[in-house]
Amino acid sequence: MRAVDAIHAKREGRALAPDVISDLVHRYVVGEIPDYQVAALLMAIYFKGLDATELAALTTAMMRSGEVYDLSDIPGVKADKHSTGGVGDKVSLVLAPLAAACGLVVPMVSGRGLGHTGGTLDKLEAIPGFRVGLAADAFRRQLRAVGVAMIGQTERFVPADKKLYALRDVTATVESIPLITASIMSKKLAEGCDVLVLDLKVGSGAFMTTLPRARELARSMIGAGTAMGRKVRALVTDMDQPLGRMVGNANEVRESIDCLAGRGPADLREVTLALTGAMLVMGEVAADDRAARAMLEGALASGAALERFRRMVEAQGGDPRVVDDPGRLPSAPHETVVTAPRAGVLARVQCREVGLAAVELGAGRATADEAVDPGVGLEVCARRGDRVVAGQPLVRVAWRDGTRRDRALARLAGAFEIADAAPELPPLVHETLE
Repeated sequence: MRAVDAIHAKREGRALAPDVISDLVHRYVVGEIPDYQVAALLMAIYFKGLDATELAALTTAMMRSGEVYDLSDIPGVKADKHSTGGVGDKVSLVLAPLAAACGLVVPMVSGRGLGHTGGTLDKLEAIPGFRVGLAADAFRRQLRAVGVAMIGQTERFVPADKKLYALRDVTATVESIPLITASIMSKKLAEGCDVLVLDLKVGSGAFMTTLPRARELARSMIGAGTAMGRKVRALVTDMDQPLGRMVGNANEVRESIDCLAGRGPADLREVTLALTGAMLVMGEVAADDRAARAMLEGALASGAALERFRRMVEAQGGDPRVVDDPGRLPSAPHETVVTAPRAGVLARVQCREVGLAAVELGAGRATADEAVDPGVGLEVCARRGDRVVAGQPLVRVAWRDGTRRDRALARLAGAFEIADAAPELPPLVHETLE
């Protein structure tokens, strides 16, 4: 089918056959179909959607557009987690070595910061020397030796997603649930996992701000994964305030190390245990949630999870001394404290504004080619529901450039709402879907 005929059919709400979708994806990747026609098709999909058969075909075609990792000869269940993105969401840094310490093999292909949300690769690269660009053979060797590897997408890994995502970003089609599903699931399925746990963030700091919208995306992704023969479960978790205390790159690594050492903020620990526990049960490493929780707490208490993190850092060229001495991580030279203007209860946090403040400091990117400053960031000193007094620190801002600091402070000026009455707090885990 000609591209123009496919655009017309989808514009009119008709389904595209799987072989048509596969052909279109292939021809676009090799340069036979121009961006302007694919942009028109993306907009038609945005408005008309895709049925289950079309979505499975698009996901499969994108997955097979490049290198697909076959990990079947590596002993053990291969399991991974994907988060839809949040502020202070450093769960992957704790979850991956923790799951490996409990017997799973964790092949994690991660991404960089997107908009107001931080990226796992940027956080890992805050560790001096850490390499996220492993070739397929090195990736496989590390999974055999260490049980966990956290890498970035290569040019040969799902190239269709790289091209389509860049086009979606400039055609206002990023929010399409079928296109989000195909983008995420094509990468997760290509990395060779048997089990996938989805962390669907919902709230003011998430891309999905309402529970119905988060459920819709969760069901779409579960359906796509199930159609490909994978075990998929989704946990809908809260993102109405930053997760943990730290927002940034090096400071999130510090907090992750703290959590792996059996300490760390209660909310980060709880969300991480819930997601990793689901992985253990789905991978049949643990019989049920209670057994999974006992295994995970044991791996944290014994130091096994932290040791697995150390081994991963060393295997990927990073300085393992940061595990015992986080002071070796980069840090910004200046600090400014934002304080409570009056006494009361912290009732609301504009989580998105906190994330954008970190971007303003240089912890994230305004453009794709912008360098990230690993040392800048925020420490959130108060949580929703906390009683505060006038002058009490709400946020500590670590900064390097005064102009950037001022832009960040402008973002933070209205991000914290203090009231007289305590708010009703949402649960950390809203629900589980499978």
